[in-house]
Amino acid sequence: MDSQVAIAFDIGGTKLAAGLVRADGTILARRTQATNASRGGEAVLQDCLALAKELREQSPALGVQPIALGIGICELVDLTGNVISDHTIKWRGLSVRERFGADLPVVIEADCRAAALCEARLGAGRSLLTFLYVTVGTGISCALVIEGRPYRGARGATGTMATNPLPVLCSECGAISRTSLETLAGGPGLVAGFNEMSAFTATSAQDVLKRAEAGDTVARRVVATSAESLGGMIGALVNVLDPHGVVIGGGLGSAPGVYWDAIVRATRASIWSDMQRNLPIARAGFGADAGLVGAGLVALAP
Repeated sequence: MDSQVAIAFDIGGTKLAAGLVRADGTILARRTQATNASRGGEAVLQDCLALAKELREQSPALGVQPIALGIGICELVDLTGNVISDHTIKWRGLSVRERFGADLPVVIEADCRAAALCEARLGAGRSLLTFLYVTVGTGISCALVIEGRPYRGARGATGTMATNPLPVLCSECGAISRTSLETLAGGPGLVAGFNEMSAFTATSAQDVLKRAEAGDTVARRVVATSAESLGGMIGALVNVLDPHGVVIGGGLGSAPGVYWDAIVRATRASIWSDMQRNLPIARAGFGADAGLVGAGLVALAP
């Protein structure tokens, strides 16, 4: 049996993915379902426990035996693996590791850092000494990777690039908007922005992107505004951190087409120095799977 296999979880605000992941990045088995985080942290944890049981039962038929379990979650995770925020998944204070049992080591990591590790070891960041990894999906976060390791900070609280308000003064009415970048450029933000201005109703960010690709003027305007805001923030981080490159992933961030093109243009336009402006900006090699694979890698080789 293959001895380098982990049960892995990528727990996002919209989707919960689980799988059996090999150290080379191969996903041997996969489960995907809606997170439905509004039910509370205990309900999400029960779903994860059930999925872990399913995957363990399937393992012998695949000729593997999991040796560890890795969890990437869309929350802050401290240096000892404790979930220390509850913005979306209410796991703060829950004994998550203990609930999975004592026979497998359980490692918990912030989903963005897990995805960044995947791209550093196996994906688009392999050749880069340092790079900024940005994930764009339901939420938006980032990780700085230095010599193959995501930087975890003094307390583990890295990555919240898009949830704080961005105060902007309206030149016409004098009101101050405190909209966050995530509200503008994350998946729900694209949907809300489109539905507010269009006679059509989008149910997902992919609907908006498809309409933009088809030439819908409202969709294109929403995509352009979102990409401009996101690219501006990525450019600002490049100005501060001076990485060798940028890797963008997540369900939205790795999608080809008008949104990707607009993000790249806006990022380059927001970079101050011409020494940095042409740095590599790459789509994540593992796309939306980077978080799941990264959770497995965190467990197998932390």
